[in-house]
Formats: sequence, C-alpha cells, structure tokens
Amino acid sequence: MKKVLIANRGEIAVRITRACRQMGLVPAAIYSDADRNALHVLQADEAYRIGPPPASESYLQAEKIIELAGKIGADAIHPGYGFLAENSAFARACTEAGIVFIGPNPKSMNLMGDKVLSRQAVAPHGVPIIPGTKEPVDDPAKLAEICSGIGFPVLLKASAGGGGKGMRRVDRPEDLLPAFERASSEASSYFGDGRVYVEKFLEKPRHIEVQVMADHHGNVIHLGERECSLQRRHQKIVEECPSPIVDPPMRERLGSLACSVARAAEYDSAGTVEFLVDASRNIYFLEMNTRIQVEHPITEMVTGVDLVQEQIRVAMGEHLSLRQEDVRMRGHAIECRVYAEDPFHNFAPCPGKILYLRLAEGPGIRNDCGVAEGYTVPLDYDPLLAKLIAHGSSRIEAIRRLLGALREHRVEGIDTNLPFFAHVISLPEFLEGSYDTGFVDRILSNLRMDSDPLFSRAALTLAAIHRFRQHREKILPEQPRSPWKSCSWRGR
Repeated sequence: MKKVLIANRGEIAVRITRACRQMGLVPAAIYSDADRNALHVLQADEAYRIGPPPASESYLQAEKIIELAGKIGADAIHPGYGFLAENSAFARACTEAGIVFIGPNPKSMNLMGDKVLSRQAVAPHGVPIIPGTKEPVDDPAKLAEICSGIGFPVLLKASAGGGGKGMRRVDRPEDLLPAFERASSEASSYFGDGRVYVEKFLEKPRHIEVQVMADHHGNVIHLGERECSLQRRHQKIVEECPSPIVDPPMRERLGSLACSVARAAEYDSAGTVEFLVDASRNIYFLEMNTRIQVEHPITEMVTGVDLVQEQIRVAMGEHLSLRQEDVRMRGHAIECRVYAEDPFHNFAPCPGKILYLRLAEGPGIRNDCGVAEGYTVPLDYDPLLAKLIAHGSSRIEAIRRLLGALREHRVEGIDTNLPFFAHVISLPEFLEGSYDTGFVDRILSNLRMDSDPLFSRAALTLAAIHRFRQHREKILPEQPRSPWKSCSWRGR
C-alpha cells in the first residue's frame, strides 16, 4: 500500500491524513465546492474535487469516488466515519475494483448495521440484550400486545437507524400508535427503511462503549471502555475514558462481552460495541458501530495505541500489533465535541467565516481540529469543528486541564458550544461522575442561560465583539491589503 484516498472531510480527514503520513503513505483528499479551502484539503498531499456542496452530490458519490481512486492510483480508501463508512455496498464495490477498503468486511457490516439482526446474532453467545422484540414490528395491534407484555415505558427504535433518529419513548398505551407512526416515518426519511422494533426503556441508564480491534487472522482484543452518557437529544457531546463507574471486574466483563460480539460478527477492523448499564449495574448490548468512532482519541490518549494506524495495518493484512495482555490504561481522558452552534438559541447551527482561531495548548491537551482561521463553515454538513481532548494522571487532573483548555480555546466570527461545556463539566453531577444519559436534557430544561453567570459573561463578550466590528467598519472601511505590510523580510 502506497496511497490512500480519504473519502471524508473535516477533522477525521485531517486525522487520517496524519496517520497516513506517519506510516509513509501518500494521503489523497476529496472535496466539494464548499470545502475547496478546507483544512483537510490543504494538509493532504493530493486533493481532488468530487462535486457540488450537497453530500448526495459529492461525499456520497460512491461510484465516482471509486473511479477517482483508480485514476490516481490509490491502493486503498479510508471512509472515516459518517457518509459511506458503514455502507456495505460501497465496501464491496471497493473490493471488486481491486481497492482495499479500510474497514470491516461487508458481511459484518450488514449484520451489525441491522439492530434486530445484531441482537439475534449475539444472544446465543451469552451477550445480554434488553427485553424487547427480536423482529421488526409493522402491525400496530401486535405492537400494543408486545408492549403490554414488556411493560411501559418502552422505546421504539428504527431497525436500520442510529443517532437518535427514528426513536420514540412511549409512557402510556394511548401514545403508542402516534409514536409508532412518527418513528416509522422518520426512519424511512433518514435510512430508507421504516421498520421499527421495541425494547424496554431503562430509567436513567449509563451509555458505555468498548473499543475493539480485530484482524483477518481471528485475533480480537478490546482497549477498554468509554463513558458516553453525556448526550443531547441522543447525540454524544462529551466522552470519558475510562468510565467513572467501571471497576476492574466490570471492565473485564464488558471487554469479554465486546470481544464475544466481535467474534459473533466475524469482525476484522476497528469497531465499537455499545452497552447500556442500569442503576443495578446490569449490562445490556445496544449495538455495534462498524467504523472508527468520533471519540476514539480518548482511548488513544489512555492506551497509547494509534487506532487509525492499527486499522490501516489490519486492512493491509497484518496481524494485530499487540495482544490483550499488552493493553494498559494509564490516566484519564475527556473529549468535548466543538460544534458551530449557538447554545443561547437552542443550539442552532451557526455557519459562517472563522475570523480568529486559537487552539488550546499545554500538557495533556490534544486538538483534533478540522478547520482553520479564514475558513467559512458551510451549512451543508454536520457542524463539528474540532474535538478538544484533555488527558491527566487522574480524572480530577483531566477535568482541571480541560477547564483551562476551554478558557483558552478561542473561535471568533461564529458561535460555538464552548461556553456550554465549561458549564456542564463544572456541575456537581459531572464532578462526581453520577450523571446518566438524560442528564444534559434535564439541565437544559431547567437552565435559564441569561441568568447563569457563565453564559451572561459569554453573551456580553460576544455582543461587545459584534459592536466593535460594526464600529470599526464605519470608521475604517476595508482597504486593499499591501504586500509590503505582510512581508516578513527586512533589509539590512
């Protein structure tokens, strides 16, 4: 393998570019017209236009991407996460075109991509699953009968879904039919598959996932767990490694279950097995994500393993570079997903030009950033700008470093959720590690941002910056930039 085409954008494309370069591979990027000057384009060795801004006409153009890979002599395609990363037809087409797909085999992807089939596959291997249906349900009368047997509240979930789409909680029998219709309709819109299954709703669960790695030779290992319970509308926003509630025996149990899931799926790449843990510490299989995860850096910080490089080596046919007994977890890491969104207005997306960018630095701080100063954040894609990660020898040290990094990190020209993170990780529930998956939604419903000192200071600062720019434009109209003023050379 000499050249890798990265079929993605943003911070994950930058991350894969760095891994390729460190392995002596040539990273080649693709871009839409909206991303012509994006950071992942500027950092790659080669970059190729793939289409107009809409993802359906650019980053989701599977045939066009494979054709491009052949033209430029790319040996492999890395899909990152999102877009085509879990598209089994794309993985199969890559193989048929003689191009290595850096990810799991299509069979595993199909099996684990269907929530109903995946539950059926792992149950015989002793993996506990949440009480519910093993088959999708399309008959409202049968659904009502099943839910009565399980007991309310229940959760309706899209069979082919994820990210909270096609999901509805139902507390009463009379709410079941309208919730079913909405869940099915949403699932059809997002995934082209309106099938829905039902499972028992767990009160105040923890969302804990385990990183696994498997090769083509039957070797499977896990690299510990990540706590992913800080979510807004079923979307993760802050992750920790390790989980504050997991002790060594529980970690061994979670890891063993995750490896059982990977073996049941005949898995052969980097992947993540997700579990729900109830208040009594009972563990239930949720799903498996057949790709590299957004939050993989915190596992890298704690274990010292470069997961992207390991993923590439496995795709090249190599054995895993380490055994289970070689995996060591050192310290604690926390990640915040930095989005271009306005926390003062219901987290509305905030596209626009980044006028100033200063990344936090210091011991234990890592920035996986996908943007640069002067870049215009488009409205066409997910507004994730960067991931801010802090690592420390203990959880308290990681929190302190993260708080300092949040104060230091600066993005001007657009709104971000940075002030919200500073608020959340300062709350007693987070400091104690006693939160659950509904924690963020509960504090948002009770939080008046205009009365909170942190948000008030942030709002006043943003208002002052905006007022200053308006005043400056009135008295100092923009002048043509002189090349002499920007020249760093000085005559003698």
